[in-house]
Amino acid sequence: MTESIDEYFTSTVSTLTGSGPAGGWTLTERQALDLFDAQIGSRHLDLAARWLRSQGKGFYTIGSSGHEGNAAVAAALRPSDPALLHYRSGGFYLARAAQVDGSDPLRDVLLGLVAATAEPISGGRHKVFGRHDLSIIPQTSTIASHLPRAVGVAFSIARTRKLGVSCPWPDDAVTVCSFGDASANHSTAVGAVNAALHAAYQGLPMPLLFVCEDNGIGISTPTPRGWIARAYGDREGLRYFAADGCDLVDAFDTARAAADCVRRERKPAFLHLRTVRLMGHAGSDYEPAYRRPADILGDYDRDPVLNTARTLVAQGIVTPTQAIQRYEAKRTEVIELARRISDCPQLDSAVAVMQPLREMLDEATAVSVVPPGEPDGAPLTLALAVNRALQEILKVHPEAIVFGEDIARKGGVYGVTRGLQAAVGQARVFDTLLDEQTILGLALGAGVSGLLPIPEIQYLAYLHNAADQIRGEGATLQFFSNRQYRNPMVVRIAGYGYQKGFGGHFHNDNSIAAIRDIPGVVIASPARPDDAAAMLHTCVAAAKTAGAVCIYLEPIALYHTKDLYDDGDQQWLASYPQRPVRIGAARTYGDGADLTILTFGNGLWMSLRVARRLEGAGIAARVVDLRWLSPLPVEDMLREADATGRVLIVDETRRTGGVGEGVLAELTEHGFSGPVRRVASADSFIPLGDAALEVLLSEDTIEAAAVKLVGDRP
Repeated sequence: MTESIDEYFTSTVSTLTGSGPAGGWTLTERQALDLFDAQIGSRHLDLAARWLRSQGKGFYTIGSSGHEGNAAVAAALRPSDPALLHYRSGGFYLARAAQVDGSDPLRDVLLGLVAATAEPISGGRHKVFGRHDLSIIPQTSTIASHLPRAVGVAFSIARTRKLGVSCPWPDDAVTVCSFGDASANHSTAVGAVNAALHAAYQGLPMPLLFVCEDNGIGISTPTPRGWIARAYGDREGLRYFAADGCDLVDAFDTARAAADCVRRERKPAFLHLRTVRLMGHAGSDYEPAYRRPADILGDYDRDPVLNTARTLVAQGIVTPTQAIQRYEAKRTEVIELARRISDCPQLDSAVAVMQPLREMLDEATAVSVVPPGEPDGAPLTLALAVNRALQEILKVHPEAIVFGEDIARKGGVYGVTRGLQAAVGQARVFDTLLDEQTILGLALGAGVSGLLPIPEIQYLAYLHNAADQIRGEGATLQFFSNRQYRNPMVVRIAGYGYQKGFGGHFHNDNSIAAIRDIPGVVIASPARPDDAAAMLHTCVAAAKTAGAVCIYLEPIALYHTKDLYDDGDQQWLASYPQRPVRIGAARTYGDGADLTILTFGNGLWMSLRVARRLEGAGIAARVVDLRWLSPLPVEDMLREADATGRVLIVDETRRTGGVGEGVLAELTEHGFSGPVRRVASADSFIPLGDAALEVLLSEDTIEAAAVKLVGDRP
């Protein structure tokens, strides 16, 4: 398949004349030819992608044409430097693969284009640039979502050494992440650059090379001329390097200077690589709809592949005929390879597609860990139980780190992490800047670099502006890498309602719909102190063993609760546990035969109180604490539901999109035929003060629903 850019390349190169070697040449002849091969390989992969699509065989046509100068960035780095790549970094991928024996990058990319199961990184689940042996971490990179993780990877290189923990990257490694000029404006990118500068400003090693591949346009929206240089060219603490990405020598020299600077100084730098976008945004993009034909054709002369050929001819390394022959030979190689792989098997069942997720969950749910430490019968509140569990985790797992806003010297807003930093030091328990995207990105980078991160999100409402770090990055890594890469983490989040004396929506959020539908994520929701400690240990073990992303929801209102039924009864306290709690296992209170109450979080505390009042009215209820909201404890739910034949679902989250919907669906789908009622909080944000009680689920509502459900017996 040919395009007009092909014809322009051939006609232009055929008229070139060589003038012999010129001064200032920094590439060896072998390097220059290798990089030209990477560039033309990337170009013909783009053309093959369009050919495959025209044959109904391919599924991805967003190419790297015009960006092939990023091959020079790979040449300026080492193959052991961790890389998180932009989706137009095809030249980089091919150039790095040429530095490492045993890979076939042309085949890799083509297999990804046809979604073949033989594709070596994702197994046909997505077309990404990634290989474990090339230190390329697969990313979707659509809106710079990988930049916070890149900050975490760079941070972890020195931190693992400081802690004596094994790290996959060398001591002097440079982390590189590439992204487009349009993505540079996204809050995720801006926040990541700020986080890198914030760390470096404090003297923390941050060997991170930001590479902005600036083609001047985001799909159809032009980037204002000079904007990237204006925004990033004069940032104190951020060394700025600018190169013409259409000039191989300039790109290589500048990239090498930038990489050497980062490697030497262990500080972030910004490489502004001016590129050009050729053949539109993607194969389906009709570029003349928003660009003048003269402007499109005018970019042809900036083609980096053409300019490299010009340089090679001018240096006398190849003749014009040899350059064209090399270009056409690569076309033949790629298209023949594309023909051979076009009918490779693809994922053909839901089981096959979901295999990485299922394997991860199977490993995670098999975890059984007895909380370590000496038996201690002293009663604990939920906050103290979590604190002690964290102490034990930090003692047992030297790679574990705990971080977040205000969690170090202060010990968190509610004192849950108090004393941890004093016990293990500032390298393992530390405060972060106020940016949830950075907190989660730091965890993602740390997890993939040998650490076991336990970040804290201060309030549930604060998670939502950073949820894509879990949804789009953390949860997808094992899926897109066929489990070759993992980012284990346990995200502690203070949440739910009923907080007294301090509240409003931003401190009493009862919505977890945004995380409940994320495939492969484990969601723990402890209510009792002993469960809180045991479940935290389980989450850590699942993260370490299976690479699981665990979200651990802590009910604020129960942090310091001591009493259950009466003031001073201290029946909500519990001793530190000496028994394991498996993921997906519920806990039942009582053996009443009239009614089963399925609940969690604050609902457990309220339901147990209601159950006592029901007992006085002659209704025997058993209360089941789900404990795990993903995966739900379906087997335990069904067993306890069948034991009474009646179920009341007590759900403190919102009626629409709340946990109760999932519980009801599971009961129905698994054949439970008894009467079921559901009570939940209103579809409302939580207001300040006592007005919150008007929209939150109450004990009176629970009791009334229970009495009616039992009273409706045949």
